[in-house]
Amino acid sequence: MVADDTKARIRAVAMELFTAQGYEQTSLREIADQVGMTKASLYYHYPSKQALLLALIEPLVDDWRREVEAAEQEPYNPASVRITLGRILDTMIRHRDACAIVMRDTPALTSVKPMLQEMLQVGARLHDWLAGPHPSDVDRIKAVAASEVLGGAVSSVVSIAEVSPIVLRQTLLDCAMGVLGMITSEAPVTVASQRVPVDQPA
Repeated sequence: MVADDTKARIRAVAMELFTAQGYEQTSLREIADQVGMTKASLYYHYPSKQALLLALIEPLVDDWRREVEAAEQEPYNPASVRITLGRILDTMIRHRDACAIVMRDTPALTSVKPMLQEMLQVGARLHDWLAGPHPSDVDRIKAVAASEVLGGAVSSVVSIAEVSPIVLRQTLLDCAMGVLGMITSEAPVTVASQRVPVDQPA
């Protein structure tokens, strides 16, 4: 239990430093100092900076892969597309700091190439599904653009860092569905003085 608590503290400090100043600019010694341990003690828990980075982004990638696999078993229609995008978006919001690293810190990803390759493969599968059966080139472009709408906005740590998760979720889903050219039936509700569409149950 103590070791788990220590690992959690290391991950929390590493996540804060990686997102604030970048992976390459952060040293293990700096992380160890902020945690309050020696660099040698940190190595006991994470033998390298790459191992620590993997511990931070693997939960995001694992959840993302599961959602894409689930989507591939679903019929393709506007309702299922919105549900799938909602689940992908929920995963990104739940792992928002890790998502910021994945979306914005290229040097970090190049240091863990096997994980990068897996992310690219999962992303390609999502794009293929979003493009629909027998997609045209336009459909493929829209699929990539729709997923980028979600990731790019969620990973923003400046302009929308304080936006309500409810407002963020519903607005991004509307934007992504709009990019795909799909319309779903929604009823608006008021959240923090803003009218926000709410998904209807299937």
